[in-house]
Amino acid sequence: MDLTNLSGTQKDELMSQVRQQMMIANTQELLGKITEKCFKKCVNKPGQELDNSEQKCIAMCMDRYMDSYNLISRAYTRRLTQESQR
Repeated sequence: MDLTNLSGTQKDELMSQVRQQMMIANTQELLGKITEKCFKKCVNKPGQELDNSEQKCIAMCMDRYMDSYNLISRAYTRRLTQESQR
């Protein structure tokens, strides 16, 4: 794709679309990792349904994973902001 013929507005729109696609891909990857890691940690014997302890374990695991992810994301965003202001 030749980007040299795009106007500034078109380039901005394209970058916005790319960012949205990246956010979607990152979210899908995050959900896949959470599912895989929490399932492995919490479900010892897969069956027809999850028992109470498995449900609680998965909920807590997902909460911790999301808290960690959000903490890292905020720190990364702060660092990028600080570096862009230099």
